[in-house]
Amino acid sequence: MASSTSQRERFTILLASKKGLSMKPVNSLFAAAAFSLAALGTQAAQAQGVEVLNEGFDNVGALSGWAQVNNSVPPGDGWFQGNAGLFPAQSGAADSYVAVNFLSAANGSGTVDNWLITPELSLNGESVLSFYTRRAGEAGFNDQLEVLFSTGSGTDLSGFTSVGTIGGSGNYPAEWEQFSATVTANGSGRFAFHYFGPADTLNYVGLDTVNVVTAVPEPSTWAMLGVGLGLLGLRRRKPQA
Repeated sequence: MASSTSQRERFTILLASKKGLSMKPVNSLFAAAAFSLAALGTQAAQAQGVEVLNEGFDNVGALSGWAQVNNSVPPGDGWFQGNAGLFPAQSGAADSYVAVNFLSAANGSGTVDNWLITPELSLNGESVLSFYTRRAGEAGFNDQLEVLFSTGSGTDLSGFTSVGTIGGSGNYPAEWEQFSATVTANGSGRFAFHYFGPADTLNYVGLDTVNVVTAVPEPSTWAMLGVGLGLLGLRRRKPQA
């Protein structure tokens, strides 16, 4: 890159879990960004600041600002309301989580490549994404969920960079497990959840209680950010179980 490290936008992403986590190496990001990836240890990251996203998936069909992209071959189902008969939500009503499964590829045959993308978020320095995920109880499958981040407001998949991958080799959590990712970036950004792999190796996973907290803006930026933060910050927090 032509610019020096000191001139680059500082951009750091970390991913953590209370249990095992596999990481994908990242070789490049954006032309003007420095990048590093590391596990946070045995405890999910904590953050204090402004909550810009709090989604409990009470009604997946009515999600506002979220985007779905299903590039599975052949394309099948998208992300859908959780099935309480398989397992209940991490919090709230029994079916209040979003789920995805092997039928992302039509008839469960082919290759799954199914994306769920958060709304555009206004970030102000260090920001923490946290979420819960788990698989259905049946063993013998290799469910995989990749977490990604992109600066800007678009949903072009080529703009997203991998943070890390949960699961694979039968290691997906069988009970609700909390993960977190810490990003240092300013301006608009979106996170993405990417369910992928050969359909015959996948089963069913759920995602719940997705939360993003960003640093408190400097006083001079409140006027610019206030509207966006207000709209996202009013999302209802589900009661704790």
